[in-house]
Amino acid sequence: METAYQPLADRVRPRSIEDMVGQTHLLGAGRPLREMLLRGSLHSLVFWGPPGTGKTTLARMLATQTDASFVVLSAVMSGVKEVRSALADARELRAQSGRKTLLFLDEVHRFNKAQQDAFLPAIEDGTIIFVGATTENPAFELNNALLSRARVMLLKPLDREDLVKLYQGLAARLDEGDPVMRLQLSNDDVMLLAHAADGDARRFLGMLELAGELADDAGQLDHELLLSVASGQSQRFDKGGDAFYDQVSALHKSVRGSDPDAALYWLQRMLTGGCDPLYIARRVLRMASEDIGNADPRALTIALDAWQVLERLGSPEGELALAQAIVFLAVAAKSNAVYSAFKQSQADAQSSGSLDVPLHLRNAPTGLAKTLGHGAEYRYAHDEPGAFAAGVDYFPEAMPARTYYHPVARGLETRIAEKLAELRRLNTAAKRAGEALSDQPKDAT
Repeated sequence: METAYQPLADRVRPRSIEDMVGQTHLLGAGRPLREMLLRGSLHSLVFWGPPGTGKTTLARMLATQTDASFVVLSAVMSGVKEVRSALADARELRAQSGRKTLLFLDEVHRFNKAQQDAFLPAIEDGTIIFVGATTENPAFELNNALLSRARVMLLKPLDREDLVKLYQGLAARLDEGDPVMRLQLSNDDVMLLAHAADGDARRFLGMLELAGELADDAGQLDHELLLSVASGQSQRFDKGGDAFYDQVSALHKSVRGSDPDAALYWLQRMLTGGCDPLYIARRVLRMASEDIGNADPRALTIALDAWQVLERLGSPEGELALAQAIVFLAVAAKSNAVYSAFKQSQADAQSSGSLDVPLHLRNAPTGLAKTLGHGAEYRYAHDEPGAFAAGVDYFPEAMPARTYYHPVARGLETRIAEKLAELRRLNTAAKRAGEALSDQPKDAT
């Protein structure tokens, strides 16, 4: 009878802390998770980290160390029925033997808030120790009630040295006849696969397993064949997940920080990871307004042009125009003055209520409107010296004038600031003159 296939990653799954590689911030001497494992104490946890970092392995290890029944559910495959059945089994086990159940829920972020709430009573009364695993930020994907009962532990991608150490430790856990053990890999070969694994131990072991199957009887593997094994792997880029938004953030901040080289790097990371170039184009258009603004108004036009070029040429040809726009934005003068002014004016508009438009600013399309004083005493700016009606108030009468827009001393906004300073000086002078005139005593009649 043939033995059922068991992937290499499962065959060599660590059984103890000593077998683990990486995650030293959790498993190093005196670290919380290490102490929990050594003492056999169980607490509800949420493991947050990218794939292949040991979330399932650590959950199994916790159950083994505490002699707890280990129950695995996947939020992708399981529903309310499976959850209720698992909780009923846990209650029965506890009643019959007093033994605890560690319920491990993989991809916990796939459960909606109501489904997550189903675990709360069982966690609260000690029926289960809950351990969830997620690749998404728990603060956004898990409800507060569940988070308050579970400690979040962040798992990090393994670095290349960790993966090399994992490879070197396989000899202690595999039979001599295993295809992976026969592999004759140089240090450079192992580093090549470690680089391609991109911090994912499961992916690394999968490549090793494939390499072992492709090697000849002597364990030799042609370098070109090894390259093909490695090239089949892609970088971490979970569309819509944390890696997605982290890379968007890195691109935006590189542009804001005036680093065209880093901006190009993050652009390429997103493109090679499978991001829709049109999504990037929309974000770049936002950057042009938010971070360059009136310091260089050309940025908005260039970003919009790049978007249109991308739509007309498609990928990959249109991506060059996107790169051109990103480089321009990165080296352009920066100003967030309009962005800040927009946010401040928005806050005032939302908090001030429905203040009336001053009479002199109202439209007067009908005779009735004119008799009500709409548009009366309005001063047409183009008829004034310099096309500026000095001293006119444009805010509601019940609202003091505000200054939201503060141009920066960079790019075109330097000249805008000079212009605004002069206009504000004229305004102040006109208002003072008006106040002095109104203070003069009137002749008695």
